[in-house]
Amino acid sequence: MAKSRPPRLSILIVSYNTRDLTLACLDSIVRETRVPHDIIVVDNASTDGSREAIMNHPSRPNLIALGENIGFARANNIAARAATAEMLLLLNPDTEVLDGAIDKLIGFAARRPQAQVWGGRTIFADGALNLASAWGRMTPWRLVCRATGLTGLFPRQALFNGEAYGGWLRDTERRVDIVSGCFLLIERALWDKLGGFDPDFFMYGEEADLCLRAARHGANPLITPAATIVHHGSASERAREDKLVKLLAAKAMLIERHFCVGTRNLGRVLHAAWPLTRMIANEIRSRWSARARDEEAA
Repeated sequence: MAKSRPPRLSILIVSYNTRDLTLACLDSIVRETRVPHDIIVVDNASTDGSREAIMNHPSRPNLIALGENIGFARANNIAARAATAEMLLLLNPDTEVLDGAIDKLIGFAARRPQAQVWGGRTIFADGALNLASAWGRMTPWRLVCRATGLTGLFPRQALFNGEAYGGWLRDTERRVDIVSGCFLLIERALWDKLGGFDPDFFMYGEEADLCLRAARHGANPLITPAATIVHHGSASERAREDKLVKLLAAKAMLIERHFCVGTRNLGRVLHAAWPLTRMIANEIRSRWSARARDEEAA
């Protein structure tokens, strides 16, 4: 009997209390993907019945059920170790594949192999653009813009909102600094060379660190609008405050690891200034307006 060949693509999904969304994601993979693939799901100790539902899904994923929530980075590393394909696709459980998006992303990678890291376009469930598919790296100037409020005042201006590539609708192919981990394709060889995600990142920032390290190895991450998925966003992180704290902590780690020695202290000060100036602005706004929404923000 002939030995079966490994799949061309391994799709890695990390779930945490996202049962219905994860099942919808798996449904969309089955419906829209033709490239030979396997699916590896690492469940971070969900308590909503995710494990049983995933185990019984028709896509027959390889389920790795953990006894504790070890975070996004470490769980993906576990999934990657179980993968056998030459290409790895990181896919969030709160996404839905549209119009053959995975096949199109694989085709894009074949045409642009020099990138070594690839991503697509993300939209919300209502079809509105979700900008979170790609990011620019932090720089002192971009931190100044955020701390002073220029980013909020001019969100569509690339000069003042460089991290979000202000004004770019993700409707053209483009070289980017960071491909979002919600829909990130990478060569297995490069992933192994980098050692995967840095496990010090629990949630947020791990894909930025990975892409910045990949660039030092010659990668040129690319985005294509041809591969579009729905990304609902923040499905496993319900509390806005908790998300913000984790995001700020991740950005602080990125400053320590990717700012040069000469700008690191400046980066620390500007990063700390952003939540401070935001707090002051919200306090002033809440006192003038007396609206419940402004008071909550303060």
